[in-house]
Order: sequence, then structure tokens, then C-alpha cells
Amino acid sequence: MANRESLIEQAKDILRKNDMGGYTIPTHGLYPFQWNWDAAITALGWMKIDESRAWLEIEKLLEGQWDNGMIPHIIFHEEVDSYFPGADVWGTAQKPATTSISQPPVLASVVKIMLEVANDRELAKVKIDAMLDKLVAYHQWWYNERDPRKTGLVVSYHPWESGMDNSPAWDESLAAVPPVTWQYKRKDLEHVDAAERPHAAEYDRYLYLVDFYKQHNFDSEQIFQHCPYKMYDVGIISILHKATKDLLAICDEYGTEQSAIDDLASRHLLTQQAISSLWDEETQSFYNKNAITDEFVKVMTTGTMMALYGELASEAQAASLLTISRQWLSAVDYGMASTIPTSDKYEPQRYWRGPVWLHINWLIANGMQHYGFAEEAEQIKASTQALVEQTGYFEYFNCETGAGCGGDAFSWTAAIALHWCL
Repeated sequence: MANRESLIEQAKDILRKNDMGGYTIPTHGLYPFQWNWDAAITALGWMKIDESRAWLEIEKLLEGQWDNGMIPHIIFHEEVDSYFPGADVWGTAQKPATTSISQPPVLASVVKIMLEVANDRELAKVKIDAMLDKLVAYHQWWYNERDPRKTGLVVSYHPWESGMDNSPAWDESLAAVPPVTWQYKRKDLEHVDAAERPHAAEYDRYLYLVDFYKQHNFDSEQIFQHCPYKMYDVGIISILHKATKDLLAICDEYGTEQSAIDDLASRHLLTQQAISSLWDEETQSFYNKNAITDEFVKVMTTGTMMALYGELASEAQAASLLTISRQWLSAVDYGMASTIPTSDKYEPQRYWRGPVWLHINWLIANGMQHYGFAEEAEQIKASTQALVEQTGYFEYFNCETGAGCGGDAFSWTAAIALHWCL
């Protein structure tokens, strides 16, 4: 078992080795580009090494922002052939090339943390002044393009957009999407055991959706009207809600147009009022909902617990989630399994169907701290630290054995360890 000092140096070394000259790849081979929420979380790790480099990570991410405000889920800064589907499949014609979907918008919350912990206050002021309007535009994109009817709940168009790509919460909705009919070769299985990755049936439908966006010329209104996959994702909604609160706090300190502040504040309130529609009284839990059929997806995943992180649960709802989380935590040894272990969909090492992720542990622990559940938050943190000490810095981990899964020498795993549990 590695000691603390050694683990810190290993984590720093991973970030340096994954640094591509301004942006950090998650890991070599498997993920050779810059991912949206990976980049945000990785910047927290860089703050422990080099603050100017941390800000550069965010700046490079913002280079991929679309004119409509969207920050895509992947920025293809350079051509690399070890990943599928690449820029040619997405076909967005953006410069730099990008995908056409986004990812959980944790960015503003991360930037707020960076501002709070920065030693170089002058640098931080220069950086936030240059990027604040871009952060505001990103949130306005989420609210305007993904909730055009102002319901208070944004929609997601792809399982990959959730960040929790292969969660069983998407199974039923994804099954209604047709499979692609053209042949392709997956690259992920050249790097990772197939037992840890999504099945072919899911990939066929992932790619159908990618084609769908191209066929509709990435037109937001057309996609909103006709996309065969539309989810109310508790995780995205909660992360956006918390990030908007944090963004409003940044705007209050650093200033932006009052009309933008008023718009974000009104949308924030709408979500607070609408979240009850994702609460199921019978099981006393939040669930994702199919936005096409308006039916709950009654599978408890870590997305369920994001309502705590987003500060969206009432006190009574939070108490119910605490009861559920105690049973959840007692079933495995390493924090919060990505699917509750009592589910028939639970698989302890397959991508997002059971394994544990360090950054998800961190978000849930933060939510528990907010509601005063300090004992459970500390339990998650301690088990996360034990995981790093035992296994190192993999992409994700078998929640029962602690074995490393997915990519090794993984950037956001190292970054969260540096920022939080080490």
C-alpha cells in the first residue's frame, strides 16, 4: 500500500504525462482528446501543481464552445486514430472539431472553487474576467436549447451526454432508438476488456443518435421536436442547478449584464419548483424520466443522489435519500456503487452499471455535507482514499473488490485525489 506522499507524487505525474500542451487527455490510447467534465475536474488537480496551467485547461476547453454557447462533450484538438467515433463521424465542421452534444455542466462550480483556492489572485481575476461571459452563455444554452418551453427541467439527447454513459437508467429509452445499419469497428475494446464495456446493442443505438443530429443539421428546434431519445436526467439537472447557483455567485462578485443574471436566477427558481415532478412518493426517491413518454425509469443510480449535490431535495426528501444511501453504502466497500446493488441491473465492474468513480463519490459527499450528513460524507471520503491507496488511479473501480477497471493512469481520478481525499 503506497503512502500519502508517494500517492500525491504519482497523481501529479499522471497529470503531467497526460498533458498535451494545454489540455489534458483522460488517459492515453482509450481517450486521446479533451472531454468536457473531465477537463473541469482535472483543472482542480492542476491547481495543486500549477495555477496558470489549471486556468489554461479551462481556456482550451472553451476553444471548442459553439456560437450558440454549447460546450461540447469532446474537443478534438488533434487527429488521433485510437478512438471511435472520431470527428469525421460526428461531422460538425467546427474549428476545432467537436462532438454535437454536451456533458454534465460542472464547469462553473469548478471555476468557483478555483477562484476560492487560488493563491495568485491577480491571475484569477484576469482569467475570470475573460471567461465569465462564456460561462454564462453555456448556461443560457442549456436553458434555452434544452428547455425551450421553460418547464424548469432541461433534457438530454444521448446517454453519453449524461456522463454516466452505460447506466441502466437509459436502457429502456435507448431500446426505443433504432440501431445503425452500417458497419463500424469499436476502438474501446482494443484497450479495455469487453466485460467492462457497453454491449454492441447499446453502441448501435449510440451511433444512430450521432447520425440523427447530423441528418437534422444540428438544428436545436428540430432535434428537440423529433429526437427519439429525450431524458430528464436527475444528474444533469442537479449539476446544472448547483452550477447556476455558483455562477450567480461569481457574477455577483465579478459582474456581468444584469439581464443575464436575472435570466439565470429565474431559470434556477423554475428548476427548484419543477424538481418535484421527478420525485416518486411510493419509493421516496428521485428518478430519471423519459421525456417522450413522461414515465419514470425506476432504477436507482448515483444520478438519484445528485439531487443532494444539486441542493434540490427538501429536508424530508433528503432524509429519505439518507436512509436509502445507508443501505447502499453498506452493500459495498468503496463508496457509492453507480447502480444500487439490490437492482437486477447491477454489475459491479461493467461501465456505469455498478463500478465506483472518485469524482461521483466527491459530488455525493459534497451533497451530504450540505444536508448535514457528515458521517456518511466522511464514510465515502475514507473509502475513496482507501481505494486509491489499495489500487491507484484507474478510470473506475469494481465497487466490491476495489480492482481497477477501464483506463489506467487516469487524469480525473488523480485530480480528485489531489483535490479532495489526499
